[in-house]
Amino acid sequence: MATGRMRDLRLGDLLEHVPILEEDPGTAALIHRLRHVTRAGGFSRAELLAMCRWKSPRALPQCRRNPAPRIRAVSRAVLTTRSERRRMEQLTALRGVSVPMASAILTLLDPRRYGVLDIRVWQLLFALRSVGVNARGRGFTVDQWLGYLRELRRHARACGVTPRALEWTLFCHHRAVQTGRLYS
Repeated sequence: MATGRMRDLRLGDLLEHVPILEEDPGTAALIHRLRHVTRAGGFSRAELLAMCRWKSPRALPQCRRNPAPRIRAVSRAVLTTRSERRRMEQLTALRGVSVPMASAILTLLDPRRYGVLDIRVWQLLFALRSVGVNARGRGFTVDQWLGYLRELRRHARACGVTPRALEWTLFCHHRAVQTGRLYS
């Protein structure tokens, strides 16, 4: 992504000029469909596949290789732990679930607390110096996700919005201003 003029901005400055967007209707419908998961104490194989399809249809063949009992056990562990790191480690132990995919699962289950770790948002945050490593925004680690989540939550609080609303707004803004190739 070409980011020339953004080097002079900070995320807070950008957010003063970029309106927070409403959720995508398809995503809102999926979030609504999954609203029972926390109360139920876990998600099903079909629900995992729906979440994986939403984030990255290319990962579906690998995600399908997870047996239902394993998915149920992992989802229970994810929903009972208080450790963000442990949540991520549990989810990424499933086949086809990368750190960005795991962040998408958490976001779909609780958009008030999470936002999706995405190359577009990461590249924008890097250009604005809100994150300082991994300029390309690929091959994310759990530690990078934790730093991203801290930044997202901090700025979301300052704007009075959810982390998901902020992340979706930044995603759309990046898509609007991006020049060149996304994956270089």
